[in-house]
Amino acid sequence: MKKGLALVLCGSMLCTMAACSSNDEASDEPCVLTVSTFQLSEDIVQSDIIKPFEEKYNCKITTDLGNAADRYTKLESNPESGIDVIELNQSTAAKGYAAGLFDKVDASRIENLNQLITPAKNMQAESGYGPAIVIQSVGIIYDKDAIGFEITSWDDLWKAELAGKVAIPDLSTTFGPSIVHIASDHKGVDIKSDNGAAAFTALEELKPNVFKTYTKSSELTNLFANGEVAVAVVGDFAVPNIKNAAPQVTYMVPESGTYANFNTIDVVASSKHKETAYAYINWRISQELQSVSSKSLNEGPTNANVKLSDEEAANMTYGSVADKAKAIDYSFVNPLLPEWTDQWNRILNR
Repeated sequence: MKKGLALVLCGSMLCTMAACSSNDEASDEPCVLTVSTFQLSEDIVQSDIIKPFEEKYNCKITTDLGNAADRYTKLESNPESGIDVIELNQSTAAKGYAAGLFDKVDASRIENLNQLITPAKNMQAESGYGPAIVIQSVGIIYDKDAIGFEITSWDDLWKAELAGKVAIPDLSTTFGPSIVHIASDHKGVDIKSDNGAAAFTALEELKPNVFKTYTKSSELTNLFANGEVAVAVVGDFAVPNIKNAAPQVTYMVPESGTYANFNTIDVVASSKHKETAYAYINWRISQELQSVSSKSLNEGPTNANVKLSDEEAANMTYGSVADKAKAIDYSFVNPLLPEWTDQWNRILNR
């Protein structure tokens, strides 16, 4: 352990007194860490997340950038690639858990775990792996003037008045599995009781209303701008761009609750810098960092102590929306995806 990092971890009671005393004589040479993360807003990530950690912990971070699927595939093909921690969406992270690519975490070494919002805390405790660093969720965005009524529930998506006016995310996207869960809820069936059978019956019933299954939020922005759709199920992160293109639309999350997507951070099993990796994870979920990054990156915070104004939180999963957000169990979903994809394509994409 390097000197700067040792002092911080000892002060946080994350290492024993014996370990601290033996490592305090270590070199002043910076510690090193390789972080695999999303290739989004790189300048903000560097200024608000990476550089403050480097300065606090006398550390040098190298980043591996790209989308979740590409970065995961690269790690899967070469587990000894030198990646120490990896940030992924929840679905992709679950593949790494099943493949044994990540360590189950020692919760006693991540002091800020007890500050997580309840859904994130429950998700981490159930999986035993790395915590959520971002929470996103799905809601309904619609043009009231175009449909002539207010939408108040998920069940409204099935109303006959919406024939040919609805867009939903494709199953292959981040929130695709949420649609299957919402459809199962519409039928009043626990999705785990029938592996989604009732959900696909509901999706057949929804088919007349579906104008488009989209794969990118930019597609949805264009659909609203051109007046081709009037209602859509959408992740909260895409709402600002849609409103810029179609200012008349309204975004809402039904009172019954929503489904969350968590971006998680995990320790790669082959990492040679696990002490530093734990410190970085603790930093990523800290109130200090997320109070800044939630605003600059428009990301729903997973630290419960982060305080945002109504304006700041307008398009985030935060407060009561976060409290009622349900996590999807991807250890259940991922094995079913080939079957679900076949049914989805036959019903909605033919």
